[in-house]
Amino acid sequence: MTETENNITPSEVDELQNSAQSSPLDEPAQPSQVLGEQGSTQLGQLDEPAQLGWEAEAQELTQVSPLDEPVQPGQDSGELGSAQLSSHDEPAQPSQKAGTQVPTQLGQLQLPSEQALKTELERARERSTFFRVLRSTVFGLVVVAAAAVIVATLIMPVLQISGSSMTDTLHDQDIVVAARGTDCKTGDVIAFYYNNKILVKRVIASAGQWVDIDKSGNVYVDNVMLDEPYVTEKALGECNIKLPYQVPENRIFVMGDHRSVSVDSRSTAVGCVAEEQIVGKLMFCAWPIEHAGLIG
Repeated sequence: MTETENNITPSEVDELQNSAQSSPLDEPAQPSQVLGEQGSTQLGQLDEPAQLGWEAEAQELTQVSPLDEPVQPGQDSGELGSAQLSSHDEPAQPSQKAGTQVPTQLGQLQLPSEQALKTELERARERSTFFRVLRSTVFGLVVVAAAAVIVATLIMPVLQISGSSMTDTLHDQDIVVAARGTDCKTGDVIAFYYNNKILVKRVIASAGQWVDIDKSGNVYVDNVMLDEPYVTEKALGECNIKLPYQVPENRIFVMGDHRSVSVDSRSTAVGCVAEEQIVGKLMFCAWPIEHAGLIG
């Protein structure tokens, strides 16, 4: 069996190399070119379904309700929102209506004239003056009343006569004013307390003097008959004391001017008046006008 040798000459190697370079099918592919062409081919194949998807979305956007206007391609969401707001605001604009109503109401108001304002101002001044005068008057009356109460209680008591024991000097319902004090003399008319009452009598004698009365009603003090022009009708009256009678210490003997009806120091029921019982001396009659005047 013969053996075959695979020996290649240098010339044959060159021929093989030249033939390999000249063959188009055997050209080596450039990596970048192959990838680029394949990438572009794949991208082209992928873009076709994607374009179909965008066309479907565009068709959905164009299918709007019949109440809404179709959206223009150049119109964005901001323009669409402003269009919708304007369409809803057109029926009633609250701010515009409120603004138009206020001037209308103000226009309907009628401003008062200058004469009316002056008249109202005068009325206000008159009311103010009236209330000021009324307030001053009331305040003055209160002050006068308070002063009268103080004076009547502490300085000059005001008394009202009840009865006829002092006629014709004083009459029933006369209003008299007295001066407080215990200093009195014969002939003075005094007021004094007696059994929670105030009696009014005339002073006849003071402490230590002797008093005597005859049947005719003439009064004697220390054996001297008194001149009594204030008495219109003399009488012994109600007398149950022993005459002549000496006035006790610190006492005053008193009698009423109407001797026939007066109950006074001639009766032991009243007796003589102590100094602490004396209210004061009657000074003048204030009411009624026909009886007004000094009391003496």
